[in-house]
Amino acid sequence: MVMKSAEYRFRVAVIEKRTSLRRRSTAALLAVLLTALPSVAADRDGGLSDGEKKKIVYRMYADAKKSFPEVKDLAPQQAMDLMNQGRLVFVDTRKPAEMEVSMLPGAITQTQYLGEPGRYKDMTVVSYCTISYRSGVFARKMQRKGFEVLNLKGGILAWTLEGGSIHDPNGRKTRQIHVFGKKWNYAPAGYETVMFNLWEQLF
Repeated sequence: MVMKSAEYRFRVAVIEKRTSLRRRSTAALLAVLLTALPSVAADRDGGLSDGEKKKIVYRMYADAKKSFPEVKDLAPQQAMDLMNQGRLVFVDTRKPAEMEVSMLPGAITQTQYLGEPGRYKDMTVVSYCTISYRSGVFARKMQRKGFEVLNLKGGILAWTLEGGSIHDPNGRKTRQIHVFGKKWNYAPAGYETVMFNLWEQLF
């Protein structure tokens, strides 16, 4: 009887452990599935004015710039002036899914630029991304290869917060902007934001 009782308790313990593992696995799977859902939302407002968002975006850029201090940047307003004079070309260093939502006026992709960088030697080349971290890394890489590429201060977020327009793939003005993830969800009031889920951010 003692042996049977001990065996019974052992079997119960094994079953309980398996049940616990299943529950944890199910919870983890649900977390992954929820993370994988696409995210589209209005701006991250939270009661912030565009001026307050602008300060946050420039602060984030200042932190990012520590990774590429040697790269020269260009303020959005300066970029607008050069663009209006026809002396500037933007290079978008983001993922294709981000560019499909919207891009800066006349922007080309990183691939297009790398295919024929000499073609733009008489233009001011300015790279950008969400807040211009990825583009800063790109600009540093190009600088080391002998090509001058400036970095747009604060990226597409600062550009729109400073009043710059963005266009959809058909060249039409749009008020939809890809902000990469929740951390960077500081689009101007009235803009619809699109962002990657955690899985997409990582890969």
